[in-house]
Amino acid sequence: MRIHSVDITIIVLYMVAVVVAGVLLSRRARQNLDSYFLGGKSLPWYLLGVSNASGMFDITGTMWMVYILFACGLKSVWIPWLWPSFNQIFLMVFLAAWLRRSNVLTGAEWIRTRFGRGRGSELSHISVVVFAIVSVIGFLSYAFKGIGKFAVEFFPWDLSASFSISGSTVNIASPDVYALIFMSATTIYVILGGMFSVVITDLIQFTILTIVSVCIAWIAVANTTPDAIAAAVPEGWTDLFFGRHIDLDWSKLIPAVNDKVSADGYSLFGIFFMMILFKGILSSLAGPLPNYDMQRILAARSPKEAAMMSGFVSVVLYIPRYLMIAGITVLALVFFSDDLRAMGDAFDIERVLPFVISNYIPVGLKGFLLAGLLAAFMSTFDSTVNAGAAYLVNDVYKRYVNPRASDKKYVYVSYLCSIAVVAVGIVFGFMIESIDEVLKWITAGLGAGYIASNLLKWFWWRLNGYGYFAGMIVGTVLATLSEKAVVLVLPRLCERFAEATENFPLVLALFPIVVILSGVAAVVTSMLTQQDDEKTVKGFYEQVRPWGFWGPVCEKVTLANLKFRKNTAFKRDTFNILVGIIWHTMLAAAPIYLVIRRMTAFAVCVVVLVVTSILLKRNWLDKLEET
Repeated sequence: MRIHSVDITIIVLYMVAVVVAGVLLSRRARQNLDSYFLGGKSLPWYLLGVSNASGMFDITGTMWMVYILFACGLKSVWIPWLWPSFNQIFLMVFLAAWLRRSNVLTGAEWIRTRFGRGRGSELSHISVVVFAIVSVIGFLSYAFKGIGKFAVEFFPWDLSASFSISGSTVNIASPDVYALIFMSATTIYVILGGMFSVVITDLIQFTILTIVSVCIAWIAVANTTPDAIAAAVPEGWTDLFFGRHIDLDWSKLIPAVNDKVSADGYSLFGIFFMMILFKGILSSLAGPLPNYDMQRILAARSPKEAAMMSGFVSVVLYIPRYLMIAGITVLALVFFSDDLRAMGDAFDIERVLPFVISNYIPVGLKGFLLAGLLAAFMSTFDSTVNAGAAYLVNDVYKRYVNPRASDKKYVYVSYLCSIAVVAVGIVFGFMIESIDEVLKWITAGLGAGYIASNLLKWFWWRLNGYGYFAGMIVGTVLATLSEKAVVLVLPRLCERFAEATENFPLVLALFPIVVILSGVAAVVTSMLTQQDDEKTVKGFYEQVRPWGFWGPVCEKVTLANLKFRKNTAFKRDTFNILVGIIWHTMLAAAPIYLVIRRMTAFAVCVVVLVVTSILLKRNWLDKLEET
């Protein structure tokens, strides 16, 4: 695809602008660790919300969502619950406030507020640091592979290079060179500006993405008709709800889509939905992973603003993102279906984006679009680097190496740690063959192993540091190895399972087993070891004020502090979560119905949004506590 000089100029100016932003913000960021990693806890909740949304607007995930909308229609709105997308609802209703009340710098440091300073706490702390660093490196290698493959599709220059080291020739492919260029530029502004730089550049990036998303949706509406869209999709494509099966027959349109949907395990959609709902609720109750999402919560000015920020993420992320997804999908359905049908078994949905950009995006806007898509990669990347360096500096260097260093030295060590994290991520990026490989490892492996211990830490008073550590280790090992082990030991059984369940994902079927076994490990280990220091547990309960199984602790805290009031908001929080998930789903469905011009369905979504928004204001927003 040829790019006009105007578009190239826009992209270059964007890259220069984000680096300059880092330079201008460097003085403010290097005051101390709070300033560098949390923006001094002075950034408004709405800026943090936009920054968090920008970090989630990764283009690889967006293109996956284009595929599932193309293949599964409006039922695709439910599929991101696999990650789960609705975890922001749990955060906004209660978890973000609980987390922010700890007043710490990182998720690993939070462990000390829960388990104290004994050996169990140290083991728990180490497990979270290791988990955080490994997941950060995984995400960076994912970003490296993704941005390289993205750039080589759109930029016309072959930048492949070779050089000699000690007589050996090293060849670097063009995608890897592009990845090095873009990641290096991003690293500069992250290192110089810290969280200030990340948030401000994320704001720039998200503004570009929002403008581009609206433009793509408008182009799709201007160039298609409802009848043309209806002719390109099977019956039931516009239905949001479903039965036992997905019931979409592509055989007369693009037969390869049926095979793709079956291979990905979406055929038994009712069972698939129940499993991702179960997984999503447990994952959400466990709280955010120790990454940029958690850092934004800890950077909020107060628990109330942390909750408001988490709620704001859904609004600012879903509306523009789904306008882009729907616009690209509609243009592909109407104008690219013949090409996709001609591919036969070589059906490749990744060809959709280059087709849409080449044929339907005018000069100038194309430059903003490519800058925006690069921004989507970079916003995820910069947030991840900032979070990873925070763990290395605060939880390793400051805690174990040099606890009495000056603020200035800690910030300079942060520079080095940021570079080190990026370098290791790039090295692993060179070693990885595909984006899918690392993404599955992160979500299906590490993610599942995180749940049991982190769910129990909020809701069960007797969990101690040893139990948390045991649950994390058992969960992570099982989640990472269980699927491979079952396939290796019982290959015939796995084949029969796939045949009987129409390729239902084995990793989802094994998920309850991983959670149960890691939960048993956490509970049994806690009961066989001494409970944590009573003062620490009481202090945590009094400060964070969670609901759950805290009866013995609550009695002691209430006797010692007559002003303390038990958290009785469980029923209200549960109601707000149910309302919030409906609200969240409508935020995704409404933009799609608008672009495909199903105006009755769009109006219903808007009415539901208004009603759920009023309920959330009265039962959630108006009842948020400042502390």
